[in-house]
Amino acid sequence: MKAIFYPKSLIILVLLTLTINQIQAQSQTIPLWSKIPDEIISADYQEKQTIKDGILQSTSFVTIPTLSIFIPKDVKPNQTAVIIFPGGGYSHLSMDKEGTKVANWLNSLGITAFVLKYRLPSDLIMKNKNIGPLQDAQEAMRYVRENALKWNIDSNKIGIIGFSAGGHLASTLATHYDDKIYETASKTSARPDFSLLIYPVISMENNITHKGSQTNLLGNNPSQTLIDSFSNDKKVTPQTPPAFLIHATDDTAVLPENSINYYLALKKNGVTSELHLYENGGHGFGLGVKDTSKNWTKDCEEWLKIHGYY
Repeated sequence: MKAIFYPKSLIILVLLTLTINQIQAQSQTIPLWSKIPDEIISADYQEKQTIKDGILQSTSFVTIPTLSIFIPKDVKPNQTAVIIFPGGGYSHLSMDKEGTKVANWLNSLGITAFVLKYRLPSDLIMKNKNIGPLQDAQEAMRYVRENALKWNIDSNKIGIIGFSAGGHLASTLATHYDDKIYETASKTSARPDFSLLIYPVISMENNITHKGSQTNLLGNNPSQTLIDSFSNDKKVTPQTPPAFLIHATDDTAVLPENSINYYLALKKNGVTSELHLYENGGHGFGLGVKDTSKNWTKDCEEWLKIHGYY
């Protein structure tokens, strides 16, 4: 029989396609909106993805926000759900380290996970870029809550987790869940039942904010009114959801004062909360690195267990 030799590029393409299909088979991805509010169509604004070894690492220039649904396979679902907001300074989304990997960890606890690929602030596609990501966050919470029975979820056990700038979006949802920022006929609450904030950007104040996140969300030289509106430690009320926060003391990208100030605001308002400050870890360590921050997931699991979410 005559041997057939295929071009190396074709073999690589087939393997890449199979790998991506395998990854995608682990979850269902759905568009978040039937009609995106206040959308501006820009032909020059196209999503860009970074893929390594067949795995989506990051994405930017998001035009169509989506929810990727991860249902526990190896353990019995416990009716808790968590929506995941990956970080990336409001310039890109860390979809693997702060998205898919987090969903798999939550699945191991019996928690149904939803990775939100949210729009990043841009004047090219949004009438008001300050609220674009929050529109997606509110709609994601309403969608999951309205469809809770479909996935055997308790509609009173739906939380959020956010990393870095995704932590800013998560804390923005936790404090601005009732803001009327788009037209909707839904009467469903967008209030999360709890929030998990992982090395989060909380404040937009110049002395402690992450400057890149501030500029991307609020623009250059934002007014003090705008800064105050998105400094979420200033927006905490007794109705703000309970929170579990972690930060590394040696984080120089997003200062730990972000988490500290939010925790103190929660405490002042009588909101159940827990803050872990680790000696080492830096920024962007995801589910943990070989430092004192490596066990944060265990601390988080204990907090979830105490509050009946795991």
